[in-house]
Amino acid sequence: MRVDLAAAGSFAAWCAPAAAPVAPFVATAFRIPRRLESPTGISITFDDGPHPQGTPAVLRELDRAGARATFFLVGEQVEREPSLAAEIAAAGHEIAIHGYRHVLLLRRSPRALRADFEQAAEVIATATGAEPRLYRPPYGVFSAPALLLVRRLGWRPLLWSRWGRDWEARATPERIAARATRDLAGGDVVLLHDADHYSSADSWRRTVAALPAILAASAATGEPFVTASQST
Repeated sequence: MRVDLAAAGSFAAWCAPAAAPVAPFVATAFRIPRRLESPTGISITFDDGPHPQGTPAVLRELDRAGARATFFLVGEQVEREPSLAAEIAAAGHEIAIHGYRHVLLLRRSPRALRADFEQAAEVIATATGAEPRLYRPPYGVFSAPALLLVRRLGWRPLLWSRWGRDWEARATPERIAARATRDLAGGDVVLLHDADHYSSADSWRRTVAALPAILAASAATGEPFVTASQST
């Protein structure tokens, strides 16, 4: 029984930060930001890229709106599309880290975590010329060792305060835009995806279709578009 209780306690400690994306009090307890530090500005963020079709389409919409965004890149995708990763940076958007492989961190040992993080940082920096310091985990789920390692590496964790749930197969552009902009205000971090590598097929098309409405609603608040590190 003592062994079982000890194992259960260790597992609970390992998973303790995992609920932060859906439980604000957990995010607060573990000091994982979901919003910008400043109440001024709105940050549009994209996960899971680069993607050969989705990323260029997103970049075009951002350019039309004069908006800068933050792209949390996956190392294995950057290796496949290094010139596209470089294009994101050249367009003035912020580069951030989403890991090397898109795998739930709860399943990874501390050694595997360090290897993944270091490989991601090297691949992304080589392709983009940037040295990103923002990190968002796959699925937004941290393990306790991962969160500790992120901070030891001098990175800053960041989740989100608004999302379009654009990865879902049943999502529509209208629903994505409505969810992403509900009660939108200064300090919000909006989560979207410019890729369908780890979600429903062609989900990026729905995101791109929703993006003009999201950008228009953001602009209508009177808040400027900011990259995530400008205010965190």
